[in-house]
Amino acid sequence: MGIKPKILAFSGSLRKGSFNKKLVKIALEGAKQPGVEVTYLDLADYPLPLYDGDLEQSQGLPANVKALKKIFLAHQGFLIASPEYNSSLPGTFKNMIDWVSRPSADEPEYLAPFKGKAAAIMSASPSHLGGLRGLVHLRAMLENIFIHVLPEQVWVAYADKAFTAEGQLKDPKEQHKAIQQGKNLVDFVLKLHARLPEVSEL
Repeated sequence: MGIKPKILAFSGSLRKGSFNKKLVKIALEGAKQPGVEVTYLDLADYPLPLYDGDLEQSQGLPANVKALKKIFLAHQGFLIASPEYNSSLPGTFKNMIDWVSRPSADEPEYLAPFKGKAAAIMSASPSHLGGLRGLVHLRAMLENIFIHVLPEQVWVAYADKAFTAEGQLKDPKEQHKAIQQGKNLVDFVLKLHARLPEVSEL
C-alpha cells in the first residue's frame, strides 16, 4: 500500500487579518497534489493557557492540547508561516509548541508529534527584512525538536503592501516562490518516507 502523506499548514499568528495566514494559504495551494492530504489549522481555534508545570501536574493536559497533539501526530509535514515579534517568535506560537511537546502515556516515543517530521518555513512582515530574524529562531526551535527543516525559506517584506484584496501576492515571483514552497515540502516528505510501506493512520 503506498503512502499518503498528510501536510498540516498553519500560521504562528492568531490575528484574523494576519499576513502570515494569507501567505501560508498561498503555499498550501502548492501542497495540493494527487495523493496528498492537506489540512489548514488556525491556532486561534485552540486557545491555550500559558504553559505551567504546576498546572500540568495538577490538572493534566488541557483539552485543546490533546486535540492539537492528535492533529500533529497525524501529519508528516508542516507548512508554517510565522510573524516576527521583537526579532523572534510570537509567544503564543512558542507556547503551543511547548504544550504539544509535553509527553502523554499513549505516545509511542518522546516528541512523537514532531520527531522525524518535515517543515517548510516562511514569514511575512511589514518590515524590510520580511521576518527573517524570526525565521532564524523558528528554524532553531524546530530542528531542536527533531524536525527536518527545508533549507529553502520564503520571506515577504513590506507585507502591508504586498497582498491583493483577494489575499494573493501582487508580485508574481513572490507568488511563485510561496506556491513552490508547498510543492517542495511535499516532495521532501515523499522522499523522506519513500522506504516506508505506509504512513500509519493516527
